[in-house]
Amino acid sequence: MLEIESYRQAAEPLVGRRVSTVHAPDPWYAKGGTTVEQLRDVLVGVRIEATRRIGKLMLLDTDGPVLGLRFGMTGRILVDEKAPIEALEYSSDRNDPAWDRFGLSFRGGGSMMIRDPRRLGGVELDPDESRLGPDALVVTKPEFAHVLSRSPSPIKARLLDQAQVAGLGNLLVDDILYRAGLAPQRPANSLSDDELSVLYRAMRRSLSTLGRRGGSHTGDLQVERFVGGRCPSDGAELRRDTVGGRTSYWCPEHQR
Repeated sequence: MLEIESYRQAAEPLVGRRVSTVHAPDPWYAKGGTTVEQLRDVLVGVRIEATRRIGKLMLLDTDGPVLGLRFGMTGRILVDEKAPIEALEYSSDRNDPAWDRFGLSFRGGGSMMIRDPRRLGGVELDPDESRLGPDALVVTKPEFAHVLSRSPSPIKARLLDQAQVAGLGNLLVDDILYRAGLAPQRPANSLSDDELSVLYRAMRRSLSTLGRRGGSHTGDLQVERFVGGRCPSDGAELRRDTVGGRTSYWCPEHQR
């Protein structure tokens, strides 16, 4: 989510531009029933009206359809051939135009491109925004408590559910739970009011701190995410478990 917010900010200069051509060479990259033919037919001539983001979904509002952009773990945006993030944790450090999966060129010059080595992102016209929960940057404490208190699922699984709170990914959630001192497999509805407050504050701190550092891969646990890694707080050996279908690193000493 933090990376996508950087992409959204980088795309703000596109507001007011009109699309001249659409680069859509990869049918796989068109999602949600959208086709590359529709992308080429519908987007030429539209004016970019605004940039938005809900969780990991970036949105370009136009005077026609809404264009939804998803980047997965390996997609990056280039605006006027400049990238706000030069490399991603789980992507290649090469910068190969052969990985350009979707792009727009504009009247009068300039461009926007998604470069995605592993094709984990996608593009969709008029995506269903109602399927996403409140964005993690703006979710209120009562909304957050409601999401957790009504589910017996593991805390981590609940936080990763984009329909509940949009934008939290694997690395971010591990960092949040580390700061909150909570084990990832704890049932979400087992948290006391005090623990819910601590978790909400930890989420706000993680988003703010990692946002300033440059992304979700800059968490305090990141350099210790390997078998035998040690907790930066107390030196205990980290556990490696699968929670919510994702690899989780956590400290059994202070995360309870």
